Amino acid sequence: MKILKRILIVLIVIQGVSAQQIAKYAGEFLSIGVGGRALGLGGAYAALANDASAAYWNPAALARLNYPEFMLMHDERFGGMVNYDFGAVAIPYSNNATIAVSLMRLGVDGIPDSRDAGVDANGNYVPRGQYQNAVRIDESKITYFNSADWALYFTYSKRMSNNLTYGINLKILRRGLEVASATGIGFDVGVFYSPRENWFVAANAQDVTTTLIAWSTGTNELISPTLKLGTAYFIDLFQGRFAPTMDVDVRFENRQFASIAHLGPISFDPHMGLEFDYKNTVALRIGYSDVKQLTLGAGIHLRKLDIDYSFARFSAENDLGDTHRISLRMILREARFARATE
Repeated sequence: MKILKRILIVLIVIQGVSAQQIAKYAGEFLSIGVGGRALGLGGAYAALANDASAAYWNPAALARLNYPEFMLMHDERFGGMVNYDFGAVAIPYSNNATIAVSLMRLGVDGIPDSRDAGVDANGNYVPRGQYQNAVRIDESKITYFNSADWALYFTYSKRMSNNLTYGINLKILRRGLEVASATGIGFDVGVFYSPRENWFVAANAQDVTTTLIAWSTGTNELISPTLKLGTAYFIDLFQGRFAPTMDVDVRFENRQFASIAHLGPISFDPHMGLEFDYKNTVALRIGYSDVKQLTLGAGIHLRKLDIDYSFARFSAENDLGDTHRISLRMILREARFARATE
């Protein structure tokens, strides 16, 4: 813990000296969320997470895992123009700790670049600086590029008692455009607590030190911290389990016109969800997200595999298409892989 404290102090100093501007929405791709189960619940998952995606939602929850597991997710947005993918592996390695590695990518692929494809009336190539003289585009000279955001998470989570766990993320960010790229580093710190049986509360301070994004152009940006607070409760009924859950994202970026509620520069964006899991076999979910979307989801539990699907629709006037997300969770549920006990 002493080493971790020193690292955090050094990072705060470096970012405070290096940053040139606080960039509102600089890390917006990090707020989309991961996992089919979580999206079906409107993103209200900080206190309910019990799978490998917990590295994103609340790193403290990873200490609840008793077996190694893997997760893969694919998500298509805006009519398939944007691809969003996530993968994670989480491994309990002692009687009270878990480590995990996660990778997420949000990208637009195959973007056409016609800057070097302009020709004049005689069919001669027109340089970029004289593009206004081009009369047509030579399709054979069009090239293609990708624009993508990457985030790599390294997570450590530990159980302090039967009711209390904590977790820490070190995350490395990479953003790539055709004309520039950026690299960033940041930390998340989470706690998970169960005040009593079937009741859970959680807090996850994302980008807790502020996250530095350094662009190849020489511009630096800072991602401001976000405090994610959540609670969930289990109710056994009808041979299954109901799980109402709620999160609130608290931001400090003065998002007065892009939040559901605000108090001066502090904004509040709630997420709400309800899950019914019948005999730990089939689950149905409904949620309401921070962007005022109604979400739906369903899941199937097999012995070593969970399959989760979720659906979200943007408002009809935006004509942005629907969002479909599917995730696979593989659990190595065998005695030889079980968490070590004292």
